[in-house]
Amino acid sequence: MPSETQTPDTSPPLELWAGVEASVNRVRDHFFDQLERSGHAWRASDLHLFAELGVKALRYPVLWERTAPNSLESADWSWADERLGRLRELCIRPIAGLVHHGSGPRHTSLVDPTFPEKLADFARAVAERFPWVEDYTPVNEPLTTARFSGLYGHWYPHASDDLSFARALLTQCRAVVLAMRAIRTVNPSARLIQTEDLGKTFATPALRYQAEFENERRWLTFDLLRGHVTPDHAMWTYLLWVGLKQSELEWFIENACAPDIIGINHYLTSERFLDERIARYPACTHGGNGRHVYADVEAVRVCAEGTAGPRALMKEALDRFDLPLAITEVHLGCTREEQLRWLKEVWDGAESLRREGRPVQAVTAWSLLGAYDWHNLLTREEGHYEPGVYDMRAPRPRATALAKMLNDLSRGREHEHPVLSAPGWWRRLSRLHYPPVAHRTHAALTNLQGVNMKGEATRPILITGATGTLGQALARICEVRGLSFTLLSRREMDIADASSVEKALAQHDPWAIVNAAGYVRVDDAEREPGKCMRENSAGAKTLASLCAKQGVKLVTFSSDLVFDGKQRTPYVESDRLSPLNVYGESKAVSEREVLSALSSALVIRTSAFFGPWDEYNFLTIALRTLASGQIFRAAEDAIVSPTYVPDLVHAALDLLIDGEEGIWHLANSGETSWYDFAYRAAELSGLNARLVEACSTASMGFMAARPTYSALTSERGLLLPDLDDALSRYVHDRGRAFADAEERKALRAKAATSSLK
Repeated sequence: MPSETQTPDTSPPLELWAGVEASVNRVRDHFFDQLERSGHAWRASDLHLFAELGVKALRYPVLWERTAPNSLESADWSWADERLGRLRELCIRPIAGLVHHGSGPRHTSLVDPTFPEKLADFARAVAERFPWVEDYTPVNEPLTTARFSGLYGHWYPHASDDLSFARALLTQCRAVVLAMRAIRTVNPSARLIQTEDLGKTFATPALRYQAEFENERRWLTFDLLRGHVTPDHAMWTYLLWVGLKQSELEWFIENACAPDIIGINHYLTSERFLDERIARYPACTHGGNGRHVYADVEAVRVCAEGTAGPRALMKEALDRFDLPLAITEVHLGCTREEQLRWLKEVWDGAESLRREGRPVQAVTAWSLLGAYDWHNLLTREEGHYEPGVYDMRAPRPRATALAKMLNDLSRGREHEHPVLSAPGWWRRLSRLHYPPVAHRTHAALTNLQGVNMKGEATRPILITGATGTLGQALARICEVRGLSFTLLSRREMDIADASSVEKALAQHDPWAIVNAAGYVRVDDAEREPGKCMRENSAGAKTLASLCAKQGVKLVTFSSDLVFDGKQRTPYVESDRLSPLNVYGESKAVSEREVLSALSSALVIRTSAFFGPWDEYNFLTIALRTLASGQIFRAAEDAIVSPTYVPDLVHAALDLLIDGEEGIWHLANSGETSWYDFAYRAAELSGLNARLVEACSTASMGFMAARPTYSALTSERGLLLPDLDDALSRYVHDRGRAFADAEERKALRAKAATSSLK
């Protein structure tokens, strides 16, 4: 109970809001529709999943371009009728978005003087049809959209000058004012929740003036709407200089429409650093302002002390506006553990400010269904997908670890996950891609050895198979991802020896084991069936039994060789097992015994490894042979689904963090013969592909029988990119790995020479 001197906290708890990525941006005459890309355009059942998360409000599209693409008279309200009606039934408060990074239907644009009145007409129609809707974001991120459409030329109308930028910004802000005025004629209590991407710019002393300009410009959306862009405002002179009329600015003073809630969208890439020392940075970062030429890079990649961060930026906004605030987008296109860490950091920052009595109302999980092609700023359709709270690469939206976190946060529970005990990549020194511009590093930034920000040791992932391709790749990628791990050899832990496993578990206290150990010599297994069964079956069963006993998660790997190859369509997880050889039988037995001992285990079937760091996989041997001018023989009658090891490891770790279990197939999408695989790799590598010689599997002289068809696909989700994409990256990554190895060799030689002197 509180003491007599304490005042109980009676304020409502921090709310969890959420949103779906709904951009319908235009690039020339093509509209990029995120709702269609995610499938939500046709899947109303998603709303019930959202309700299960415990969200109080949902940023939801009632988009002008989709509802009335030709005219208001021919508007089709059926989609909005169904969706908003369901949200009302589910007791989720919609925050209706009318334009989301768009420029309106084809008959208008962001520099059309009639755009504001046209949007206001649509807004009034929305309010009349849904008079119970209270919250609106008529235009999402006007400043960002104006920059991308009027200053950088990425989106329609593809202008790249200051006047077009300013015109697009004022057009959108005027549209917000008129839209809210129209909405409030129907619903006087309607609230404006105005969103904007709030970054911050840092710079060298020589470019401090440019950083100050950009740090003032970032507030323009809110200042215009509040009627605060007056002659003494920092942007007044600039806006007149670019060509706007004074009367256009005075209109906002006379028609102020202050937001009811300031909505902050914050991304790590939104914080920038400007540096005139352009030789330090790649040419793609170079630009200028007519006075200086400079590089514009992500601050997190160059500022040694890190970025301002979400809490500091929230505080800046609260101090400037003295209005209620919500974080209206929290998203990180990254690995799963980093998504969790980022959401937790933003949530904790909001809670911290609330404890100080600041009016932070909500944090918004964004985007529930992920996003497509934001890596190229929605300028090209490349199929690049960033999962969100749900992963759309499955037959149905698959809940990720973020969903479990949101369930806890929405209900006021502390969320625990082992990966949260380590800092995000933005707090680790490995984030620095360029020479650092300061040296005031926080102690947390040095965490690369499994110590969290409180100085406590983090529980590791235990990886078996220290000498194998997969074990080495797992260790390499865990290090890059900031996942604490311990890599063990058979000498350090014999997985088939219960006492050895128990000792290792007691010593390392892992939260998970990823079993990359085992007998891998398919032909030798025919001569050594006992050894193969011990390593692949008995060992995996021992791990599963002890993990079950001690509450440790387990991931283990199986093979496409559990199938006999009699079918001619790719195998899925539920297909019947019928191995043709001892190795395949050992894996089939392993699957049964692991899942019998530990039903929550994750068993990953995969096929035909190839990777940039292993000198002994099929593809690396093939290219090395061809590079020496020799013929390389490969079977043309055996069809497989080769798997790029980095893709496999990343997906396996994501599934582990998500808490997935049972059998999963992970292989790069597509199928090929060994001959075609080697031939394509040779072509991509610039080698003589005619030296690849086709032959039959029978002529290879294998002791173990092999299926002639063992391609894999999945009925649970296609998580890996297609094979062509993987093969291209392999060729690139292999070249880089070779160059790195040569550089290390030269450094060692130099060091040896120096020591002799």
